[in-house]
Amino acid sequence: MLYLTDERLARIPGVVHGFGTAALDENGLRALARLSDFDPILLDQVHSDVVHIIEEIPPERPQGDASVTGVPGLLLVVKTADCLPLLLCDERLRVVAAVHAGWKGTRSGIIRAALRAMNERFGTDPADIIAAAGPCIGPACYEVGEDVRSEYLSAGFPARFFAPAGRPGKYFLDLRSANFEELRSAGVPLPDRAETAPCTHCDPDFHSWRRDRDTSRRMFSFIGLLD
Repeated sequence: MLYLTDERLARIPGVVHGFGTAALDENGLRALARLSDFDPILLDQVHSDVVHIIEEIPPERPQGDASVTGVPGLLLVVKTADCLPLLLCDERLRVVAAVHAGWKGTRSGIIRAALRAMNERFGTDPADIIAAAGPCIGPACYEVGEDVRSEYLSAGFPARFFAPAGRPGKYFLDLRSANFEELRSAGVPLPDRAETAPCTHCDPDFHSWRRDRDTSRRMFSFIGLLD
C-alpha cells in the first residue's frame, strides 16, 4: 500500500490526499502527482511555526513547516518519520493545508499558525475545517527528557506527558493528543476516534527516525485541489 486515506477527506469532491507509507518514495509521489496533473510543493522543513501561502510554484523550496493553498493543481506535501502529518481542508471555501508537527513545531504553535493563515488569507472558520492526522510515533514509544517537558510547560502548552516507572527525568510524550488538543481548543471539530493511528516506531510499514536513526528515510503526506 502506497498511502492511507481519511474517510472524511475522501468524501469531498475534488480533494486528493494521502498519508504515505514506507512504500511511497519521492519518485513515486511525483509519479502520482503527474497522473492528476498536480505540481508537488515540498518544503525545506525546519521544525518551526512558519506557514507559507502557496499561490504558484515557488522557484525553490520554501523554508517552513506548513503550507496553505486555494489554487487547484498544487499538491502540498510534508515529510515525516515519527513526526505528525496533518492535512486540513475547508470544504466550503476550498482551501487546503499540509502541516508537519514534530515536538518543536507543536510546542511553537504550528497548528495555530496554520489555522491563522487560513483565516487571514481566505476567511476560513475553524469550525468548517476537516482535520486528518496520519501515522506518527505513539506515546508508549516517544520518550523525551526533562528539557522537552520544561519547554512545553514554560510555553504554557497543554501537552500530555506520562512518567515511566523507574526512569526519573524521563517522560513519554503523546504527540498526537497534544496536537489534537490544539485543534479542539481552536474550534476544529474532531471525531471521537481521531486519536487512533499506527505507531511509526512499532509498525514496519512506516519509516521511523527513533527506530532506524540515520538510516531512516521519510514518508510523504499530501493534499491538493483538482480543477
